[in-house]
Amino acid sequence: MSRLQILYKENIVRKLFKKFSYKSIMEVPKIIKIVLNMGLSEAVSNKKIINYALKDLEIISGQKPIITKSKKSIAAFKIRVGYPIGCMVTLRKSKMYDFLDRLINLVLPRIKDFRGISNKSFDGRGNFNFGIKEQIIFPEISFEKIDKIRGLNISIVTNAKNDKEAKFLLLGFNFPFILK
Repeated sequence: MSRLQILYKENIVRKLFKKFSYKSIMEVPKIIKIVLNMGLSEAVSNKKIINYALKDLEIISGQKPIITKSKKSIAAFKIRVGYPIGCMVTLRKSKMYDFLDRLINLVLPRIKDFRGISNKSFDGRGNFNFGIKEQIIFPEISFEKIDKIRGLNISIVTNAKNDKEAKFLLLGFNFPFILK
């Protein structure tokens, strides 16, 4: 088990149980999955960009990503049905906790002028979404081997009933929110 998984089972569950006075231990929220998504609008004109992005996302996540394809044709953007327009990977269980540990303790502090992540990105159902502008902040990515700086979207999906419970859960993992 990873370090954050042990922290969750030993400390965070107890704190959440006390704070929100649940009736059962099964009501305590937990992180279900983490989804990494990289949108590639320039892949319409150059198909090789998809391969570079797949390689970067595979190095970041430690898992093979899938190619996302367009569902509708959009003439203004020169996109047809089935064109590859991005890539994504879903992390669960131990890989999810390992990625979250690296994200909180290594990656986010490497962002230039980092003061924390805004806590306004909750979706109302207990899920948290935020974006990273550069993939080079991950220590696994070699700066010499990338072709272009790309951003990615990270979605942390929980089974919390509301944003307050989800925020308290992420604060238990020492997630760096901006304190206001």
